[in-house]
Amino acid sequence: MKRGLAATIVAAFGRQYEVELEQGGERLLCFPRAKKSVFACGDRVEITAAGDKQGVIERLEERSSLLYREDAFKQKLIAANVTQVIVVVATEPSFSPELITRCLCAAEDQELKVLIALNKADLVDRLAAARALLAPLTAAGYEVIELSAKQGAQPLRARLAGEISLLVGQSGMGKSTLTNAILPEAEAATREISEALDSGKHTTTFSRLYRLPEGGALIDSPGLQIFGLAQLSPDALQYAFPEFRPYLGQCRFRDCKHEAEPGCALRAARDAGQIHAQRFEHYRTLRQELAYAQQARIGR
Repeated sequence: MKRGLAATIVAAFGRQYEVELEQGGERLLCFPRAKKSVFACGDRVEITAAGDKQGVIERLEERSSLLYREDAFKQKLIAANVTQVIVVVATEPSFSPELITRCLCAAEDQELKVLIALNKADLVDRLAAARALLAPLTAAGYEVIELSAKQGAQPLRARLAGEISLLVGQSGMGKSTLTNAILPEAEAATREISEALDSGKHTTTFSRLYRLPEGGALIDSPGLQIFGLAQLSPDALQYAFPEFRPYLGQCRFRDCKHEAEPGCALRAARDAGQIHAQRFEHYRTLRQELAYAQQARIGR
């Protein structure tokens, strides 16, 4: 047995993890020693190699960031130690602006760089509708790059060097196609892991980290349908909307809930068109969810 080996988790599936050794780059299939699994793709860990390309995860190193979703009852880790979150949407199928907002709030809470990638931009008859859906986000200051994964990913490639980038988004947006366009060997790696797990699935059902030739890494994650933010406090939630920040602390009442209180600076900014009405409604929905999650936890 070789003990105390530094490694990075490059794929996370259930209680099994593929790790890459810091020295030599060998890949091992590892299991956590404890019953509770607290690891995510991108985590730096210390392992004991047990032979036959297997090992045991002994210790988790300190994280610089953690992306995860949480509701009143459970949490789901997505990726650790990322520096940039790229939310992938597409001209078709249609996407949910609210789900995008949830992803962006999680990234903002971790103080990460964020970018929205509009895929399938070659479908020009759908492009205007997709841009319209993204308009509240561009008004809030978010950058959108348009591309077609099937025609290459050059607009995105230049933004990846030196970053640990996480691709997130709904199913069908083309995250895996985008990954394969950037790294043609990614499809083969996904197939190998699927066969090793005897899952027979080649779609992304787990997060996977790929090293980039120009430095940095790209993490592809499973498609999202829900993204709870119960891990955020009410103060953290409002700060996760960048366009709110100039008005925070400006309300007449210190404990303003931004509902019907007089002298609310956020509502005044919304009414003046400085905050998009849709973004404000998404904030109110999320704030109500946080209140429900808090009550549910108290009741348990």
